[in-house]
Amino acid sequence: MNDSHSVSTTQAWLESLRPKTLPLAFASIVCGSALAYWQGAFDSAVALLALLTAGLLQILSNLANDYGDAVKGSDKEDRIGPLRGMQKGVITQAQMKRALIITVVLICISGLALVAVACRTWADFVGFMVLGLLAIIAAITYTVGTRPYGYMGLGDISVLVFFGWLSVAGSWYLQAHTLAPLVFLPATACGLLATAVLNINNLRDIDSDRENGKNTLAVRLGPVLARRYHVCLLMGALLCLAVFNLVWLKSIWGWLFVLAAPLLISQARYVARETTPAAMRPMLERTVKAALLINLLFALGVVLSTVHF
Repeated sequence: MNDSHSVSTTQAWLESLRPKTLPLAFASIVCGSALAYWQGAFDSAVALLALLTAGLLQILSNLANDYGDAVKGSDKEDRIGPLRGMQKGVITQAQMKRALIITVVLICISGLALVAVACRTWADFVGFMVLGLLAIIAAITYTVGTRPYGYMGLGDISVLVFFGWLSVAGSWYLQAHTLAPLVFLPATACGLLATAVLNINNLRDIDSDRENGKNTLAVRLGPVLARRYHVCLLMGALLCLAVFNLVWLKSIWGWLFVLAAPLLISQARYVARETTPAAMRPMLERTVKAALLINLLFALGVVLSTVHF
């Protein structure tokens, strides 16, 4: 293998792994752990294992997404978004299958360690094992299989559930060992921000997805309603965090997330104004960064609210 081929292969795997998406998966675990800290229940070992498991699940989703789209021929050279390793012909179908199997094995090891350390009852152990299995299935079947739900417009609800409710409330429960309704406001906010990232991706690819039978929610809504939907996702996240602080946290530090609110407002105006799929291309990375910043500022505010200066 010559050096140029080695470099291109390495680059292809990095493109398929999509490391830039990992911080968003980590952010929801950080939020759940910050809430546990607020209640005096933070467990560093559980938090670290939850971060590792969430990161591996995100990698599995990324790899499965590339595999499914490549096998179905959904990602073609004329798409606005970047082509990945399989689409470029650098990574073979067999190699990607092996990578998926290895990632699932790693998730099982990490997940077993997590529930072994965190769960205090057999009911919790079994419950989180089932949730972990569902997360693996959801990550794979988004684009893989005869009826992938990502092709039916159900990806958004999946992201809300797994990047929001399950990640935040789950990481909270594994440390606090109780389920409080108040957690679902910041959990929903995290999920809405992650869904906004998916929606930007789908707005960018709306034309090619429609042509290739990938009926994402953006395709089903159409470009006008999909843009309005995006604004609702961003504003809904801010509203959830504001209500949580007003009703439960009641701390000046709880408003730290507002420092990043102008980024979301600016993005909402941009998405509502720009009507071409190509205009969405630079917004994907900006959406990830804005969502990450909002989540981290919120988590920091929750932690600082416990400190008496």
